Amino acid sequence: MKVIYSHSFYPVYTSDPAAVAGRIEAVMNALPAGTKLIEAEPATEAQIALAHTMEHIRFVRQEGLYDIAALAAGGAMQAARLGLEAPTFGAIRPPGHHASGDSCWGFCYFNNMAVALLTLKDEGLIETATILDFDLHYGDGNVNILDHRSWMSISNPAGRTRDRYLQEVETFIEANPADIIGISAGFDHHINDWGGLLLTQDYHTMGRMVINSARKNNAGCFAILEGGYNHKIIGLNAAALIEGLSS
Repeated sequence: MKVIYSHSFYPVYTSDPAAVAGRIEAVMNALPAGTKLIEAEPATEAQIALAHTMEHIRFVRQEGLYDIAALAAGGAMQAARLGLEAPTFGAIRPPGHHASGDSCWGFCYFNNMAVALLTLKDEGLIETATILDFDLHYGDGNVNILDHRSWMSISNPAGRTRDRYLQEVETFIEANPADIIGISAGFDHHINDWGGLLLTQDYHTMGRMVINSARKNNAGCFAILEGGYNHKIIGLNAAALIEGLSS
C-alpha cells in the first residue's frame, strides 16, 4: 500500500483537535509493514479553485493556513491519482469534508476530497466517482461541492447499530459502481472515540467492501484522513482500513 504523507503535517498549525501534536505520528507509527511512503506535494491554486471560490482561497491565506491546507489537498489528489492503479491512503491534515465552496468549519479549510476528484475529472481520468464518508460527522462540504453533479454519488452512513451501519455501507457500495471510490476516512465513530459505535475490525470490513467493489468494476479506490481524535486507537483504525483495502 502506498501512503501519502509529509513531516509538514506533524507540527501544530492551529488550536483545534485535528491539529494537536502527535496525531499524524500516531497514524504513521501504526502503518502495516511494507507500506511505501510518498511525500505529499501541494495542490496548485488553479486546482483548489476547481472546488472553491477565490474569496474562500483568500480567506484561508489571510488565516495563515494556505500552505498546510494546499499540501493536504495536494496529498489527497496524489492519493486519488495513484488510487486509479492500486489502493492508496492519504495520511494528511487538515481534514476537508466540512469545507464548502465558499466557507469552512469543523477543523477544515480546503475540501481535499473535492479538489482530488474534480482534478481527476478535469483531466479526463474519470467519468464517475463515489464517496463513502464514514466520519462521525456529516460531510456537508463534500455534499455542498459535489452532490449536485450527475457523475457523483455520496454516502454518509447513519446506522445506529454496527450491523445496520455496515449493511448501509455495503448496500451503497454495491448500488453505486464508479470509476473511482474515495473514502473520507474519519475514525471518530470508533467505540473509544467521540462516536462510540464502531470497532477497529469494522474499518477493515469497510475497506474490504470497497476494494471488492473496485475490483469487480475495474475501478480505482483511495482513502484520505478526516476525523479521529483518540491517539491511542486512530493508528490501529487506519491500519485496519489499509489492510482491508489491501486484502
